Amino acid sequence: MTTFTEETRERAREIIARYPADRSRSALLPLLHLVQSEEGYVSPAGVEFCAEVLGLNKAQVGAVATFYTMYKRKPTGDYLVSVCTNTMCNVLGGQEVYDTLAEHLGVGHDETTADGRITLEHAECLAACDYGPVMTVNYDFFDNVDPQGALGVVEELRAGGRPMPTRGARLCTLKEMAVQLAGFADERDGAVGDGGPGEPTLRGLRLAEQHGISVPGFDPNTPIRSKAEADKAAAEAKARAEAAKPAPAAEPAKPAAATGSTAPDVKAPDDKSPQVRTAETRQPDARTAVPDAPGTKVPTDGTPPAPRDAQAAESAGAAANPPAGDGKPAGDEAGAQQRNLKEAEAGAGANGAGPAVASETGVQK
Repeated sequence: MTTFTEETRERAREIIARYPADRSRSALLPLLHLVQSEEGYVSPAGVEFCAEVLGLNKAQVGAVATFYTMYKRKPTGDYLVSVCTNTMCNVLGGQEVYDTLAEHLGVGHDETTADGRITLEHAECLAACDYGPVMTVNYDFFDNVDPQGALGVVEELRAGGRPMPTRGARLCTLKEMAVQLAGFADERDGAVGDGGPGEPTLRGLRLAEQHGISVPGFDPNTPIRSKAEADKAAAEAKARAEAAKPAPAAEPAKPAAATGSTAPDVKAPDDKSPQVRTAETRQPDARTAVPDAPGTKVPTDGTPPAPRDAQAAESAGAAANPPAGDGKPAGDEAGAQQRNLKEAEAGAGANGAGPAVASETGVQK
């Protein structure tokens, strides 16, 4: 059984501290990435570890770990090679790329090479249709790949190299990527200084520059404020806006209308919520406004029917709707069925159809 390092336990405590005390269960997703960063997959020991630090049972943790495909449930290679075989990439040759790699590596979907270096998988949409066909290595993109280009990438990986992705930072192993997915920075020197955006991604920016479109008052050098600073600035702006509002003018008092009612003054029902008005109308009590209160209308029920009248109505309804019998729906008459059968037999005989034909058409007795 795996015993997780003290560094992993310290990072687990740091992850849990990011969430409110009564919402610690929200830390489960990054914690699963954390245990995957140490073992290369989410093992039963990893499930037990997450359950232990969060106070959950293993079934709750396992349900999440088996739902998301990024959590691997068996040992995975250093490099997870995912080839998109969904509609757009498939049309552009994604399946051919996958088949070529599978044959060359001698593995199928979700299988790892004998040296433990590469795990191959076909993936659903990788959200890069404008770069298709695409494949990713530990979730970093290689765009517009063809079979030979894909073979070059995996051979360089097997030789110990780290080919540069088309977009994104420097390539890392699956365990190193899992640390980042758990919410920790990539500490490799210059790791995030490589790569750059693709041309289709910059197309909107190019069009904005070409047509002189910009956000009014935008300053790219404006520093990004922290949440505390932003909340403080928002509170100050709200206070200034409230102070700038003119004081509301006092409305003159309106004389009370003479209604001639002897009832005590009560608020009109319109001052209440519709739910309260409905409840009070259906079941009035001592707090309900009296009928002659201003603006109040309380319905009065008529004389309830006598019990014998209700019984007579029920008997009349039952007599008009006899219950079904012999498993047949109510309203079916045997005479009508016999008549229909005879008419069907007569028609079959006139057309020269024999017993076999009549049986097939369902009209023979």
